[in-house]
Amino acid sequence: MIVFLLRLLILAAIIFVLYSLIKYLLNPKRKLELAHEQKKFFFLDDRENVRKNFLLTYKGVLFEGEKYLGTTDTSFDVISIFVWTPTPNKLIGFTKEDFQFIEVKIKEAYPYAALDWKSPIKEFVQTKNETFPAFPKHED
Repeated sequence: MIVFLLRLLILAAIIFVLYSLIKYLLNPKRKLELAHEQKKFFFLDDRENVRKNFLLTYKGVLFEGEKYLGTTDTSFDVISIFVWTPTPNKLIGFTKEDFQFIEVKIKEAYPYAALDWKSPIKEFVQTKNETFPAFPKHED
């Protein structure tokens, strides 16, 4: 009888370990962290919960987006999104094309939303492609 209970206990432990391993491997937060480390794009969002912010990572920078619910012509939907990064110092090397890529990915998920960036990204995205004048020449 004791041997049978021991076997049952070992079987239960194996099932628990396998369940925990599968749950860990399928965890979206882990996928976000992995994509962040590998500097890939990953979009983590709970579309059913408008109050919960979404997270995305791109080129090793983590972005957070705050969603606001409103009305469209036909339904209630997310109509406004504010996006920022908690680590703006990691934006070195980002171009306007990178931010446009992020905007396209967010628009795929929320087509009716107006997207606003928070500072300092907002100022960078709004500037036109200006050519800066050459440095003045020093006459000796």
